[in-house]
Amino acid sequence: MSAQLTIHVAGEWRKAVSGATREILDPADATPFAVVAEGGAEDTDAAIAAARKAFDEGDWPRTPVAERAALLRRVAGLLERDREELGRLESRDAGKTVEEGRVDVDCVADAFRYFADLVVNENGRVVDAGSPDIHSVVVHEPVGVCGLITPWNYPLLQASWKIAPALAAGNTFVVKPSEITPLSTVALVRLLSEAGLPDGVANLVTGPGDPVGARLAEHPDVDLVSFTGGLASGTKVMRAAADSVKKVALELGGKNPNVVFADACTDDESFDTAVDQALNAAFIHSGQVCSAGSRLIVEESLRERFVAELARRAELIRLGRGTDDGVECGPLVSAQQLAKTEEYVASALAEGAVLRAGGKRPDGPGYFYRPTVLDRCDRSMRVVREEVFGPVLTVETFRTEDEAVALANDTEYGLAGGVWSSDPGRARRVAARLRHGTVWINDFHPYLPQAEWGGFGKSGIGRELGPAGLAEYRETKHIYQNLAPRPVRWFAG
Repeated sequence: MSAQLTIHVAGEWRKAVSGATREILDPADATPFAVVAEGGAEDTDAAIAAARKAFDEGDWPRTPVAERAALLRRVAGLLERDREELGRLESRDAGKTVEEGRVDVDCVADAFRYFADLVVNENGRVVDAGSPDIHSVVVHEPVGVCGLITPWNYPLLQASWKIAPALAAGNTFVVKPSEITPLSTVALVRLLSEAGLPDGVANLVTGPGDPVGARLAEHPDVDLVSFTGGLASGTKVMRAAADSVKKVALELGGKNPNVVFADACTDDESFDTAVDQALNAAFIHSGQVCSAGSRLIVEESLRERFVAELARRAELIRLGRGTDDGVECGPLVSAQQLAKTEEYVASALAEGAVLRAGGKRPDGPGYFYRPTVLDRCDRSMRVVREEVFGPVLTVETFRTEDEAVALANDTEYGLAGGVWSSDPGRARRVAARLRHGTVWINDFHPYLPQAEWGGFGKSGIGRELGPAGLAEYRETKHIYQNLAPRPVRWFAG
């Protein structure tokens, strides 16, 4: 199979300067199905130079806001036009089900439309200086050249959360998708060109984190770096960005609690709902979700009934290629991720966890792992403390509300969490005490483009989506105009 031209610089699709390529593997059977350019430092420098020139000399930063918003809306329309193709591409590249891929495309279109609507209504503000002779305004301007580094689990979605606000604010950018799952980002950049984005505004380099991501983080001509990925890589990005004192936004994952009080399961219907949502929280996209509810924290009096039903239903989850009919859960994204998941489960069992479901690979090819429920877990175990990013659910128990809150907050992360209770006062009280960026009450996983997304602690710095997500890509300037200047006479001379 021939290599695709997947490096995009100044409006031109090209090979890597080195000529290097990378095979993209289908995680359902571990066979190659595409070949992309393997960019390096020279490609990255060329992309940064193109973005710098487009920002400093081009029209995009000075394009009227209404025109920028119109382009974002055109992109949303193109995404809807290509929904089926993009959904299938995302499924094959990342391993998720095709229905998840379609939903991702819908969410990406929503994000582009949201930021198009938001930016036209965010025009700064007049500041009252206390004198009719002073005109004082605070305005927003684009940051400049943005380095956007995205993860492998939601390639298209995470790219859109960065690209849409960056463009809305008037920036230029270089995007580096994960080297494992780059194909939908390549498709998105093609749609940006089709929508009429000027050459040089959107640049793309496919390649590994080192050197491509590292170069984006350290390069003095990059004004902002936005990274979504693992904690270890995120701290490297932050260190690399320090010398040039560029703006940094980091979304680094989580170890997310799903707290279930016994009063949430007072009848068969409410019990079924809570179990169903616990399955969704943990096993959507094979648990490869930064906000996965991988820590079930259930009231002790409910534990045995709840975990038994949860385990029974986990064993019934249908695995398979994401594009096949009836499949509920696809493979892990890579052999490395499969091996990591196996190692975490083995360590948990060695530390005393009780296996209630899964815990093994199914027969056959691909990077599949059975949805796994580990009972009798506690905070001393690595599988409870560290982000697995696989289909592994741990079970802890509590007896009091204070104990539930303490367990839920006993993590170095703080991205998201859920609270299940039929008592509205208790639910809101617990939600208020949780140190997590998003808290769901009697639900898990939904997000809104108009509501900020990000976390506390080691889950990162800054926010995506919402007004704060646009603000990440803007500088704020105060313009103070004296309409009637006269001497101050501070110095008598």
